[in-house]
Amino acid sequence: MSVQITKERALPPGLTLLLAAACGMIAANLYYAQPLLALISESIGLSAGGSGLIVTLTQLGYVMGLLFIVPLGDRVENRRLIVAALLLDAVALGFAAFAQNAAFFLAASFFIGICSVAAQILVPFASYLATDATRGAVVGNVMSGLLLGIMLARPLSSLVADWLGWQAMFGISSGAIIVLAFMLKRSLPVRKPQTGTTYAALLGSMWQLLRETAILRRRAAYHACMFAMFSLFWTTVPLRLSQPDYHFSQTGIALFALAGVAGAIAAPIAGRLADRGWTKAATWISMIIVIGSGLLPLIFESSSSVGIAVLVAAAILMDAGVSANLVLSQRMIYSLGTEARSRLNGLFMAIFFLGGAVGSAVGGWVYASAGWHETLGVGTAFPVLALLYFATERRAGRQEDRLTECEA
Repeated sequence: MSVQITKERALPPGLTLLLAAACGMIAANLYYAQPLLALISESIGLSAGGSGLIVTLTQLGYVMGLLFIVPLGDRVENRRLIVAALLLDAVALGFAAFAQNAAFFLAASFFIGICSVAAQILVPFASYLATDATRGAVVGNVMSGLLLGIMLARPLSSLVADWLGWQAMFGISSGAIIVLAFMLKRSLPVRKPQTGTTYAALLGSMWQLLRETAILRRRAAYHACMFAMFSLFWTTVPLRLSQPDYHFSQTGIALFALAGVAGAIAAPIAGRLADRGWTKAATWISMIIVIGSGLLPLIFESSSSVGIAVLVAAAILMDAGVSANLVLSQRMIYSLGTEARSRLNGLFMAIFFLGGAVGSAVGGWVYASAGWHETLGVGTAFPVLALLYFATERRAGRQEDRLTECEA
């Protein structure tokens, strides 16, 4: 039986926890393959140079889903849409687990990316269910689960691959997603959006939303730069740790990634700060933290225990700053209204996820051609750009206000 929720009643803690866990489980599917590229490529006959296609196609599928599936959340009954996406996701994960050749696995990776956008239907759904006074806290809690899923995916898949083989991770996730789909079907309330807009009109309206919504454009640009740094760091730091001076094993790299999970605690804190009206101050802080996380290993790099501790601290700060900025941005975007919330979220996620793809690609290329210090330098430039653009927000806001007055 589904839970009955009204806008006058707070979202039950148990349902908030389920939504957070669900978002984490779904988002993790995007990242299981990243630390296993060498193992998977060797198994399916993919060249070392082509191994990056696994991540690229998963990311491309995710962006496609954000642009073409997530907008349906503004038209189709949300619970049914989420459950259907999850069941298809489970099928794609099952195909990946049993893939015997590169073409089959790459196709499965693409569809895993598409179907994993179920998480981005759940987040605005949670925002819809929350009261106005608690929306930031609810979004922060749910995003904590999503970010924990992203951060735990890499160490979890590394450990499972060590114990059971890389195929086991995809098989386990497929079964878990099926169970999750039935839990959500029983627990989520029905939400039928009150709109008669056709699907074609929904897609056509997205460009108009992007063009006319300054908050969306700015917040997407800020987080695209922040996520570019995040992706660059987590793409290259395992390569650095595997070098002879560090000589981390696969399990050691997994434990390092696990340490960064502590940064996810910033998400609910940021949500509460946003509810108190401190969004701008918290945005400044989050951007400075990410810049600092890039500078720390540049200032002090060593394979000694102190150097490793500095790198761990940088990873925690990186995850904390990016997590906080994400929640702050989504809190602002979800405050724009309910009717276009899924489309706004889809656009926001697609733009910043493309920023992450750029960060991963640039990071891998700079690391291979120049080295670790140069990679961190290029990466830190991304949040610096975000900070400089954010500094223009007050002036841009005054100009938009004057334009509105003239039009009136």
